[in-house]
Amino acid sequence: MDPANPRKQDEPEEPRFLDFPHLPDDASHNGQPLLNKYSSTITKGHAFPGAQAMLYAAGVPDQESMRTSPQVGIVMHLLELGKTVKAAVQKQNMLAWQYNTIGVSDAITMGGEGMRFSLQSREIIADSIETVTCAQHHDACITIPGCDKNMPGCIMAMARHNRPSIMIYGGSIAVGHSKLLRKPINIATCYEAAGAYIYDTLSQPDDGGDKSKTKDEIMDDIEHHACPGAGACGGMYTANTMATAIESMGLMLPGSSSNPATSPSKMRECAKAAEAIRTCMERNIKPRDLLTKRSFENAMVITMALGGSTNGVVHFLAMAATAGVALSLDDFQRVSDKIPFIANLAPSGKYFMADLYEIGGVPSVQKLLIAAGLLDGDIPTVTGKTLTQNVEAWPSLAPDQAIIHPLSSPIKSTGHLQILRGNLAPGGAVAKITGKEGTKFVGKACVFDKENQLDAALNAGQIQRGENLVLIVRYEGPKGGPGMPEQLKASAALMGAKLTNVALITDGRYSGASHGFIVGHVVPEAAVGGPIAVVMDGDVVTIDAEKNLLSMDVSEEEVQRRMMKWKAPKRTVTRGVLAKYAALVGDASHGALTDAFGW
Repeated sequence: MDPANPRKQDEPEEPRFLDFPHLPDDASHNGQPLLNKYSSTITKGHAFPGAQAMLYAAGVPDQESMRTSPQVGIVMHLLELGKTVKAAVQKQNMLAWQYNTIGVSDAITMGGEGMRFSLQSREIIADSIETVTCAQHHDACITIPGCDKNMPGCIMAMARHNRPSIMIYGGSIAVGHSKLLRKPINIATCYEAAGAYIYDTLSQPDDGGDKSKTKDEIMDDIEHHACPGAGACGGMYTANTMATAIESMGLMLPGSSSNPATSPSKMRECAKAAEAIRTCMERNIKPRDLLTKRSFENAMVITMALGGSTNGVVHFLAMAATAGVALSLDDFQRVSDKIPFIANLAPSGKYFMADLYEIGGVPSVQKLLIAAGLLDGDIPTVTGKTLTQNVEAWPSLAPDQAIIHPLSSPIKSTGHLQILRGNLAPGGAVAKITGKEGTKFVGKACVFDKENQLDAALNAGQIQRGENLVLIVRYEGPKGGPGMPEQLKASAALMGAKLTNVALITDGRYSGASHGFIVGHVVPEAAVGGPIAVVMDGDVVTIDAEKNLLSMDVSEEEVQRRMMKWKAPKRTVTRGVLAKYAALVGDASHGALTDAFGW
C-alpha cells in the first residue's frame, strides 16, 4: 500500500498465490474435456506413487478412475448434507472427498469469552479449505457452511485457490413457538428476554389468556423452544445475510439461501450441486470469474433491500480484497442511498426466512429487484446461466403477501446500513438504523472498557431510564478484543428491557440479530489509539444517520491533549490462536484480514 496516497489504501494489492501445474483449459481425451486438470499432476504416470497408493487406500476403485476421474473436495460440518453431495458427485463419475473444517456457534459463545474466537475462525476456515484443495490437488470444491463467518471463509478460500467451486448453504432453522408467550420465537428472543428478566418486565401477554407464570418459567419455556431443530438462525441475521448475498453473486444454486435446513428442497439442492460443479468444470467457470465488482454490487443491493446484518460489511470487504476487487465503505453508502429497505423480516420485522421460503424465497425477491433495474441480472453464475435466467421460472411475489413491501411503499426509502465518520471514527463506522428508532441520537457517553463491564452494569440494573445515554464499549476491536466479538447479549438485553433512551457504540461488532440505535466497527479501534480510546463519561456524543456523522462534542485540541496521556493497554493474550490473530489482523474498514500484509 502507498501511505502517501489515501485513495490507494482502499484498493487491494494484486493478490499473488502459488501457481500450480495443471492441464490446459482446453485439454481433452477422445473428444471429451479433461476435468482432472489439477489432480492429474499426481495421478498420471508414476511420478507420485505414494500419493496414488494413499488414494487407492482412500477408495479410488481402479486405475482408469485414478488416471481420468476429476477429484472434488466436499467441505462441510453438516454431515448428512455432505453425504448426499458425495453420492451425487460419484454418480457424475467423479471422485468425491469429504473433509471437515471448523465451525464456531455464535449463539453458544455469545456474551462470553468464547465469542472472541468467532471472527478469527473465518480465517481458519479459509486457510483450511485453501490448504486441502491445493495440497491434495483437488480439481473442484463444494462447500457446505451453515453459519455467519463460515460462508465468507468459504468464499475467501475459493478466491484463493480459484478452482471451480459451489457453495451450498446449510439452510435456516424452523421458527420456534412459545406456549407461554403465545407467539413465534427464535434465538434473539432468548437475549431480549434476558434483559426483560433483569429489569423485571418479563411476563405473559395481556391478551386475555393465562398470566400466572413466573419469569423463570417463561425463561425456561423460551430456552426449550426457541430453536426447534437444525439450521442457522432464522431471521435476517448474519447467516442469512451472507447466504442471500452469495446467491445474488452467482456462487450458489438458485433458492439455496432460502431452502430450509431440514426441507426436501435442501436435499434436492445437494443432489443438483453435482451437475452444477460438472458444468463449472466443463465451462471453466472459476470463482474469480464470478467475484466481480458487479456481483459485489448485487450483494450490497440484496443486503440493503432485505435489512441484512452490519457484519455483511466486514465480510464483503474481506471477500472482495481476497478476490482482488476494489470495494470500500463508500460503496456501501452509495448503494444504501439508492436501495429501499423492503423486508418485514426479523430482527426489526415480524417474519423469518422460513416464511419467505413459503412465498417464493430469495429468487422471487431477486426477480422483483431485477425487473426494477436494481439488481444486475446479467451476471454469470455457477449454473452456466445468468442470474435472470436462473430466476425466470420462479414465481413472482403475490400482491397480498406481507413480508416484502412493494418498491413503491418501502419500510424505508433508503438502506438501513449507514457509514458514519467523524472525530469518533475518522476511519469509518457501520450503523444499523432501520428508521423505526429515528435517524439521529444525541446523548451523554457512558464508557466501558470491555463488554463484560457493560454486561455487569446491565445485570445490576445500573443503566437507568431517563436521559439519553450513549453506551460506548471499547477495546473490543479485532486487535483489542482480541477477535472483534459480537455484542448481542447487551444490545438485545436493552431492547428486552425497553431502554429506548440508550444507543450503543463499539469498536467490536454487533450480531445480525441486534437492532436499535447501534454503531459498530469503529476505526481506528481503541487498542491502536483511535479517538474512541479517549472518550470520557459525560462527553456528548452525536449519531446522525442523515449527515453520516459520529462525533463527540470535544475539541480537536482536547482530543489531542487526552491522546498525549493515553497509554496502550497491556495485551490480554500473548500466545495461541488469538494472539496470532491480534498480531496479524487489519482494521475492520478493510475487512479485518490476516493476510493483507502492509495494511
